[in-house]
Amino acid sequence: MHRTRHHTRRRRPLSLGEVGVFALLVLAMSLLAMHKPGTGSVAEANPNGLTLMNVHAVDPSTINPADAGASAGQPYDVKMNVDSDVSAVAEAAEERHLFAGRPIRRVRQMTMLTTAYSPDARSCGKWADGFTASGYSVWTNGMKLVAADTKVLPFGTLVSIPGYNGGRPVPVLDRGGKIKGHRLDLLYPTHEIALQWGAQRLTVDVWEYAD
Repeated sequence: MHRTRHHTRRRRPLSLGEVGVFALLVLAMSLLAMHKPGTGSVAEANPNGLTLMNVHAVDPSTINPADAGASAGQPYDVKMNVDSDVSAVAEAAEERHLFAGRPIRRVRQMTMLTTAYSPDARSCGKWADGFTASGYSVWTNGMKLVAADTKVLPFGTLVSIPGYNGGRPVPVLDRGGKIKGHRLDLLYPTHEIALQWGAQRLTVDVWEYAD
């Protein structure tokens, strides 16, 4: 019996060039598989399949020409009415005045003779007990308060005096036998500091609560 001899054709090995083309095709197919159609984004995944980053494409039709011009270094066209803006800022600053967390507003101005005193016996004599005539401690408002004629400015009135407490409003919480009419006595922690104030005739602002 004669056996038919089958000749097996050996495949020639791939060349380096063919291997490179094959690798590029595999890479291209992988990138296409990672692309998400309809979302305009490409997802990059790690070996565990977790999305690391989405890079979103920008639709040119959604770009505002004005924004594009500004980002290219072209300034915005801003028109400003200086007078109205300054007025608005001044009104806003006026509204921001607060005392003890409550809004206040300026109601009038008065010309007054201002002097100063301390809470010790050299200024208050036998009444130097650490309390004001209104019953509040001399430490109220950080020891920033004044004595006045309560017929002119009742207890609780707020006044601001140039050069005292940075010009911020302080309460009238005290009075004195010599403090009559348009006169204020400003409290300082020591007699020596009080003497430095002297006597000054000043324009004083009077405030009221605005709530």
